[in-house]
This record gives sequence, structure tokens and C-alpha cells, in this order.
Amino acid sequence: MRAAILHTIGDEKLDIRDDVRLIAPGPGEVRLRVRASGVCHSDLSAIRGVLPQPVPAVLGHEAAGDVLEVGPGVDDLAPGDRVAVNWLPACGVCAHCRRGETYLCLTHVMAGYVIPRFTLGDEQVFGMAGCGSFAEEMVVPRAGAVKIDDDVPYEVAALVGCGVTTGVGAVINTAGVRPGDTVVVIGCGGVGIAAIQGARLAGAAVIVAVDTVAARHDAARRFGATHTAGPDDLSDVRAAVVPEGFDHSFDVVAVPRTLRAAWSVTRRGGSVIVVGAGRAEDQAVFSPFELLFEGKRILPSLYGSAEPHRDFPRLLALWRAGRLDIEGMISRRLRLDQAGAALAALGSGDVIRQVIVQD
Repeated sequence: MRAAILHTIGDEKLDIRDDVRLIAPGPGEVRLRVRASGVCHSDLSAIRGVLPQPVPAVLGHEAAGDVLEVGPGVDDLAPGDRVAVNWLPACGVCAHCRRGETYLCLTHVMAGYVIPRFTLGDEQVFGMAGCGSFAEEMVVPRAGAVKIDDDVPYEVAALVGCGVTTGVGAVINTAGVRPGDTVVVIGCGGVGIAAIQGARLAGAAVIVAVDTVAARHDAARRFGATHTAGPDDLSDVRAAVVPEGFDHSFDVVAVPRTLRAAWSVTRRGGSVIVVGAGRAEDQAVFSPFELLFEGKRILPSLYGSAEPHRDFPRLLALWRAGRLDIEGMISRRLRLDQAGAALAALGSGDVIRQVIVQD
């Protein structure tokens, strides 16, 4: 089958091959025909080495498709079922799962670092996060396939599989934004736009969108932002709109400068939510004094603190009701061989979301 291969961390191009083989599903696994895959900034982070990724690898983790085959022990899915991919499936038995913190379960993701999903000749090939949706087919654990209705477009379901869930979930699940709250979102790519929509859904009275790219300001307003600002203007906007500071600040970029900026504009007792996946070596410094007397909370929001088998249907229900605009987030529909160019475009900061659609 065809797949886009990353051979070396730092490569500028993906190798489009048509001689890749998929390793058959084992017990408790599902083989899918990939029909759409979002191009996520995390894929670019894997190429650049920000996120660890064994190579060679098929990137892609934000996807939807059709079930082709189920492994032994899977009796609640069948060939032909339409599914969205959950790239962070819960094992159901670890300490985090038993506490109800399924979004912290790394059992299947860590397995993806040591268990290949594909072969290229005699070479083993890994799938990103144990997935690998920049391919015509992929295998995931049963918990990694969430059944959806047949009339949900694949590209809509694909974005729910990561970006929409991460952004909206950060607002609803992690921060618990309430009607009348004030919110700032730093970074208005796909996840940031989803967070803005989540804040609107939650009833936030003030939603400030911050981005270095001026073209994203208009998009942010279209999706629900009440105000926009560049990074250098954020303090002035905060002083004019919410002098006390924001109730919730969402850092979707996750570098030391943006985390510090989020902290600075949050009111005493407010919350700073870390949504983006930053570099492991980056350090942000906070003094014990300010941590105590500012009373602010720093909250991680991995995958929007979501439980996909619960949250995917909820998000799709909001989409059906016209309250969550997912189609509007798709800037371009691409072919598989355009994946590399799409990832390069992500680095320029002018993309909301791009989706690879396969016939």
C-alpha cells in the first residue's frame, strides 16, 4: 500500500512509497482503511525532534476511516463500521484508568515506541503514537477506534480525533470554564481555534485570541473571539478589557515565553492551562513566593483531559446542532503525496487545519 515515510529526524521531505506492508491486527486490535487524516502540528514536532519518535515511521494520528478487519477478542466492531481514531487509547486496568484519569494512560502509546506497525522490505516501520495515518491502512487497539454514525464526514471525524477534542476539551474538561468567565488563548492554529470555540460554547464573556500571524486574528473572531492581539499588545488589551486579569489563560504554543505571558495576564486565583506540547529541554522559572501568593493554578491538559468514547459523540452532537464549526476549520483538502508540503506550511503559521482525504 501507499504511505508517507519519515526516515530520519529532521528530514524536510517525506518519502511516498507504494510498497509498504501493514502488520496484521493481533488480539484486541482493529485494521482500518484510512479515509481522512488531519495534518497536526504534533506531526511537525515529531519531524523536528520536539516529540520523541522512533524512525523510520509513518506519521499521522488524527484520522477517521472504515473498519476492514478485527482481531481476536473484538466483538463490538465489524467490517464496514465508520470510526474516528483515538490516538491515546486507555488500557482500562492501570492506576490512571482505575482513577478515571484515562487521558493519562500511556500504555498503548508507549507500546507504539517499541512495536512496529508497518514493514518496508526487511525494515520495520513505526506508526506515530502507535497509529500512522499517513498511510492507506492502519492498525489500532480496539480502544483506539471510536464508532461514529455513517453520515459523519470523514474529515470532520478526523479533526475530532485530535485537534477539536484537545482544544474544546482543554476549556470544558480541564479548565471548567463557566458562563461569564474571561479567557485568553495564546496560539490560534487548529487547536487554538478549537479552544476559542470551546470558550464560546462554555459561555465565556471575553475571549481574547493572541497570535503572531495577523491573518489568524480574523479567523479567530469568526470562530468566537471577542478581541484579538499580537503578543506585544497582550498586556495593553488585558489592561483595557479585564484589568484584574483573565480567569483562564490557555497556552497552546507552550514555550517559556508564552507560558510566562499566560501567567502574567491571569488574575490572582485564576488558572493557566498548558495545552501545547513543548520541548522537554525548555524551562520556565517560577518563584515559590509567586506560586504561593498569586494563588494561580497551572494545569496540564493532555488531549483535552478527554475520554474519547464519551467526548467524541458529544462533540459531534454539537457539530450537528450547528454550535461547533468543524468544516470551517479545514483550510485545504490534500492528497497523501501532499503531506510533506502541508507539514512545511504548518511551520509558516498560516494554516488553520489541513486534511488528507483518501479515496
